[in-house]
Amino acid sequence: MGSAGSVSGTVSDPSGAALPGATVELQNRLSGYDKVITTDQTGAFHFLDLAPNSYRLAVKATGFAGFGADVTVRGSVPVVQPVVLSIGAESTSIEVSAALNLIESVPTPHTEVDTSQFENLPTYSVAGGLNDVIAHSAPGVIEDSNGFIHPQGDHAETQFVFDNQPVTDQQNKNFSTSMPENAIASVEVISGAPPAEYGDKTSLVINAITKSGLGVAKSFGSVSTSYGSFGTYGQTGTYGTGDAKWGNFVSLNAVRSGRYLDPPEFSALHDVGNNETIFDRADYQPSINNTLHLNLFFSRAWFQTPNTYDQSAAGQDQHNRIVSFNIAPGWSRILTPNSTLTVNPYIRRDDAHYTPSRDPLADDTATVAQTRTLTNAGIKADYSLIKGRQSIKAGVQVQHTFLNENFSLGITDPSYVADNGAQGLAPYDLTNGGAPFHFAAHADIKGYAWYVQDAIILGNLTLQVGSRFDVYRGLTGGNGFEPRLGSSYLFKPTNTVLRASWSKFFETPYNENLLLSSATGNGGLANAVFGAFGAKPLQPGTRDQYNVGLQQGLGKHLLLDAGYFWKNTHNAYDFDTLFSSPITFPIQWRLSKIDGVSARATLTPIHGLSAYAILGHTRARFFGPESGGIIFNSPLNTSVFRIDHDEALESTANLRYQRTKNSPWFSLTWRYDSGEVAGAVPTLADAFALTGDQQASIGFHCGAVYATTLTPIISCPNAAAAANLVIIPRAGTENDDTNPPRVAPRNLFDVAIGDDNIFHTERVHYRAQFTAVNVTNVVAVYNFLSTFSGTHFVSPRSYSLEIGLTW
Repeated sequence: MGSAGSVSGTVSDPSGAALPGATVELQNRLSGYDKVITTDQTGAFHFLDLAPNSYRLAVKATGFAGFGADVTVRGSVPVVQPVVLSIGAESTSIEVSAALNLIESVPTPHTEVDTSQFENLPTYSVAGGLNDVIAHSAPGVIEDSNGFIHPQGDHAETQFVFDNQPVTDQQNKNFSTSMPENAIASVEVISGAPPAEYGDKTSLVINAITKSGLGVAKSFGSVSTSYGSFGTYGQTGTYGTGDAKWGNFVSLNAVRSGRYLDPPEFSALHDVGNNETIFDRADYQPSINNTLHLNLFFSRAWFQTPNTYDQSAAGQDQHNRIVSFNIAPGWSRILTPNSTLTVNPYIRRDDAHYTPSRDPLADDTATVAQTRTLTNAGIKADYSLIKGRQSIKAGVQVQHTFLNENFSLGITDPSYVADNGAQGLAPYDLTNGGAPFHFAAHADIKGYAWYVQDAIILGNLTLQVGSRFDVYRGLTGGNGFEPRLGSSYLFKPTNTVLRASWSKFFETPYNENLLLSSATGNGGLANAVFGAFGAKPLQPGTRDQYNVGLQQGLGKHLLLDAGYFWKNTHNAYDFDTLFSSPITFPIQWRLSKIDGVSARATLTPIHGLSAYAILGHTRARFFGPESGGIIFNSPLNTSVFRIDHDEALESTANLRYQRTKNSPWFSLTWRYDSGEVAGAVPTLADAFALTGDQQASIGFHCGAVYATTLTPIISCPNAAAAANLVIIPRAGTENDDTNPPRVAPRNLFDVAIGDDNIFHTERVHYRAQFTAVNVTNVVAVYNFLSTFSGTHFVSPRSYSLEIGLTW
């Protein structure tokens, strides 16, 4: 459905007679996709729900010579590959790998990941969904706390597409529950120059195809249970069944952990959470030219807000509950052998409730309550045509987002009122007879888009051209015309692809807490009572982006891919965190200039060994002033600075060994991060002003004397003060642009070992997997007192054991 394609055909002998029972294999070594089926009584075979990609098709049958062909899936238009086997010596195995070329000549930098690859990756964030998979698979992605990812230097400009349904709202578990990994068949991660069908949040486009029961010869499924550190335990189950006409797939997941969110201390205090999800996909094919599907998703999450030592001592007890559902039917019709029409309506809703402590004065700085809903309803329709060298796609998208926000806040720290009295906080000081501030509003955010794109193959040259027009009618309005141009060229003698592109984007504000964030500021709530300085609601933004890159194949097993990106954005978006809560508000900066390098090296399986390595370098420069948010920045801040998702180097390397498909496997993952910006401590004077708890959390010390919760360090002779987890610039050297304070570098190692068929049985496979995360028990933080995300520690060493069965 949607962008997913198919490969089908009929296997026959030289006389044209059908060959039932022939073995057909389709494989892509880079993504890990590998599926083997047999032809039916008419000699037909069908591979469905394929990601757009190049594949190798191989066929064998008793008494006949083997057959092999390269096939390219270019979208929803089906690929038909007739197969005629000649009489000859029978192949003893299906030779797929030898003839498959690893390189792909397309202008769009992207990474494909199949379920066989990401099922065994380490998980740092409970119920993190696909975000952990992306952080450990796609280059140029900065990993942050709670499964959050920063794509290509942006805070959260990420778009998920599930079976052609676009989701541009936040999928981090603080906002919503993402699709579970065991519901996903394959993922394509587009990290630059996306085609015109993708708009709004496009720094990273995650195109996911869910699992289906349509066309399966035998039912399939899995059941597993797991237990690990911090009292983390979970259960999962999947089941798929169907035939040529219909199919159904269901996924159920439940998890509970004593370290649900990444806490502000190395120890997890007040950090229990649980998450339950159910996903169901039903398919029905009433005729060969028509396919219907229905995706249903429901989730519930309840979790505590982690405390610092000081907050726990005060008895703070805040928690959050998020309930989400998604209903997405779809229809795909083959109009001609070369054209298709797909229609995908959808409705999804997030219902979030944030509850403060029963005793308001137990809450640190402020007691906050919130109830909000985000309901997203829309429809997307595409027409696809493959005509000779051209792959044309045109479509329209209509979307309404209904927002309801209810919010209250009361100040519980009189010293905060005294320090910020000019902002008019006294009426909300609960310690001095004040009453909570209340806010309630609703809005309908409308969006409309039209697009057309064409991929043209001219020998070794591939051109990608397209345009998109967006209309935004929210709290503010705007229109955007977005041309997209890209090209790639294949040098066959050296197995090299060069690519370059230019793209224009029209971006819109984040919807989460948009109404309150836009109401603050000059002329807004209580004359800037909360210290934000946006004079008007958040505005749409525009971006120019340039990408250049190359792809180099080295032999049959090694592929190198590297690229450079440069983005210039007017009205760049970010988030403002409210105190130590997980409540965030969208904000906007006047300008951002982001550039960087990303690269990936992939070693396809050779004698049981496979590996990949990714890296990224990002320079994220933002320019004030800032608009929106709550309790934030000065309007005089117009200078350039490095934002907290700027990082000089992040890299991941994964090594996996499995001698045969039925033997045990071993996996080692190494993640390096040079450290994000930590703007709260630009100088030692700022560090001396921290509380003892804050100093102790970053290992602040004066010589051999370390700060504790009860004994902060307020001075240190001879500039001997330093911090273990944050790099504070030497006196006189700090510069917000060229030498900001940063989180200290970290190296994390993860090990996993498992066996997916312990007893070597044919139909039912019993499996077990043991995973150790951060095996060297490195103490590190993702961020520290960040205005944009707070303080969060990396998980200490933890273990998990999972046992289950698949069939």
